[in-house]
Amino acid sequence: MEDRLLRAWVVRMCEGDEAAFQSLFEATRAHTYSMIYYLVGSEKEAEDVMSEVYIALFRSLPQYDTGRPFLPWFNGLIIRQVRTQKRKIWRSFRLLEKAKTVGQGGQGAVDPELEAIDHKDEILPYVKDLSHKLQEVIVLRYYQDYSLEMIAEVLDLPLGTVKSRHHAALKKLRSRMGTLANERGVSMYVH
Repeated sequence: MEDRLLRAWVVRMCEGDEAAFQSLFEATRAHTYSMIYYLVGSEKEAEDVMSEVYIALFRSLPQYDTGRPFLPWFNGLIIRQVRTQKRKIWRSFRLLEKAKTVGQGGQGAVDPELEAIDHKDEILPYVKDLSHKLQEVIVLRYYQDYSLEMIAEVLDLPLGTVKSRHHAALKKLRSRMGTLANERGVSMYVH
């Protein structure tokens, strides 16, 4: 994806060009879906969040500065939508738990599909076990190839906080993957 072309489509979208939206959607769809999927780990949730991302994109266009790169801004929008979705799920979970305690009944805690993860990539299950804040940093760093400085900008965090989360995430990944490495007799060191 060439950023210059993406920004041109955004400008045309602001002028009301529907074809520009379609072009932008087609150009960013695979990137958007994979990033969301890495963060939520469920196809159903990824599809739900993906539609919300493009609605938020359309609503947020007036705030976009066309002088800045599009993808970091767009990735920030994706992360915010994933966070919003996780908050909704957490609220639903808390309401169900509260209903169970009050005696009004309730169903299981979390939809089993939320726990589904893709085992094609061996590290993804370990990333999924990290806290959401650590997942964001790992996905942006290793699945999107962002520098720590760019991650700080996308997440609107100080660079020191991003470095701290990055270090903590790698430490946890090394610890969790150590057992697997010992079983296989190979080095699974994450750097």
